[in-house]
Amino acid sequence: MAALVATPRSRALGFGLRTAREARGLGVRELARLAQVVAQDVSHWESGLRVPKLEQVGVLLGALRVEPAERERLVELARNAREPNWLERTVLGVSSATATYVEYERTATAMVDWEPFLVPGLFQTPGYARAILESHRLPARMIEQQLAIRSRRREVLTRSHPLECTVLLGEAVLRQRFGEPGDMVEQFHFLVRAAQPRTTTIRVVPADAGYHPGLRGHFVIFDFAQLPSIVHIEHIRGSAHVYDGDHLATYRAAAEAMSALALTERDSLALIQGVIAELE
Repeated sequence: MAALVATPRSRALGFGLRTAREARGLGVRELARLAQVVAQDVSHWESGLRVPKLEQVGVLLGALRVEPAERERLVELARNAREPNWLERTVLGVSSATATYVEYERTATAMVDWEPFLVPGLFQTPGYARAILESHRLPARMIEQQLAIRSRRREVLTRSHPLECTVLLGEAVLRQRFGEPGDMVEQFHFLVRAAQPRTTTIRVVPADAGYHPGLRGHFVIFDFAQLPSIVHIEHIRGSAHVYDGDHLATYRAAAEAMSALALTERDSLALIQGVIAELE
């Protein structure tokens, strides 16, 4: 039996298998019967706790009638599922990278998000997000897809057990100006409202705070109830997922260093409200 694992790739593989199964309208037991495997194994594979052998993946994908392109992607994930870290090319729009990130967000119990220049996607209002997406010259259809995804993602903030969010913003986030002025006002008002629930904390790291590790770039730490934490890092053309102990410790230390430099919650919201007053 495969060793117990929960790497970023194994969880992405599991998410892909579950998505394909649900698209066919099959239950776990039904798929297990078709693939002639144990239902518990299917559950473990879909959660990423175990990795199926390549021949088992082939049987599952055959039973699910997965399209060739997606089949190739899932087989590649299975081939390297035990690798601890993962670099994936990002394609703007509804991509496997986007789907994987949203799945981490959906299944996490807590997250720490450091954003030096932009409002995090989870908290972006339609006008603010549209200004960003239009700068990439995306087709209108793809922009609408992305806006719909952002809207659905916010369900993690209002579900019965909300995602606990700690958001650290660089002061530059509040000084950026794009889109219509009204869009920026709406966005900052939303940040103030979002910070009201007990499960969401928004704090600003001042521009004059001096050097800190966050100046090297954006990152998100996802924590899960029964699985190892994962760090998500974005680049211009791709994203990386890491979870080994040394990497995780480094990013946690970075978040703690920035928390020590950040304004209090109260002062952060006062700063945001001051920016709103300037714009209005």
